[in-house]
Amino acid sequence: MTGGPLATGRSPGRLFAPERMIWTVHRELALLLGAGRALLLQIAHPLVAAGVAEHSDFARDPFGRLFRTLAPMYSLVFGSPEEAEAAGAGLARAHARVHGVLREPVGPFPAGTPYDARDPELRLWVHATLIDTSLLVYTRFVRPLPPPAAAGYYADSRELARCLDVPDSLTPPTLEAFQGYVAGVLASDALAVGPGTRELARSIFRPPGSRTLRALAPLVEFLTVGLLPPRLRQMYGYPWTSARESGLRAVAGAVRRVLPLLPSRLRVAPHARKAERS
Repeated sequence: MTGGPLATGRSPGRLFAPERMIWTVHRELALLLGAGRALLLQIAHPLVAAGVAEHSDFARDPFGRLFRTLAPMYSLVFGSPEEAEAAGAGLARAHARVHGVLREPVGPFPAGTPYDARDPELRLWVHATLIDTSLLVYTRFVRPLPPPAAAGYYADSRELARCLDVPDSLTPPTLEAFQGYVAGVLASDALAVGPGTRELARSIFRPPGSRTLRALAPLVEFLTVGLLPPRLRQMYGYPWTSARESGLRAVAGAVRRVLPLLPSRLRVAPHARKAERS
């Protein structure tokens, strides 16, 4: 990692203080309701999908892969300077091993197209899927964000992107520009879902291991499909109806009502609880 949290000119301390919007948003465990959406947005890019398929155990353990991705993010937002630095360095080492070429043509990318997890444009897309999903899930399942708060969250996310080696020159400067970037990628031919990617996606909903995970799989699928942008939903071949949309609104309303009643251990991310105790 060429530019970690302590390379930003700040005095020693956490990258983000508790009053920052990124702390407010990311402390909510409810964001995990969008985990499947973020994953499917990421692998809708054929070069990201190839890296995931060939350099991880995603098909066997999709949620393990997700949590290994989220843990460094939590450390960057809530961790001590040492924890944040270690998380960034660990991501850099992991990404250095992920490179290769497409074995088959997908969308606009011919067979033989190289991919590399260190590619800043791919990094930006992966980062953008997490930020876009976090904003969507927080506003639907926790509470609406007034425009200044949403803008503050996005400003914080730009600092996080810098820690992940996404160049400032690539990162959209404002929330409006970011939303335009995401909409542009979603409408472009840069996203293409081939048979291999569809099979990767299905693995999310057929988790191996415990009966609990298998029992929750239909709910995960429902939330994931419902939160996907319509074009991506179609690309993955998932049906959606007005009745299902009404069901999703009902679930979101129920979550918003229940969240204030939950104890901290069930509502707040462990990394945030640890940071708030220190």
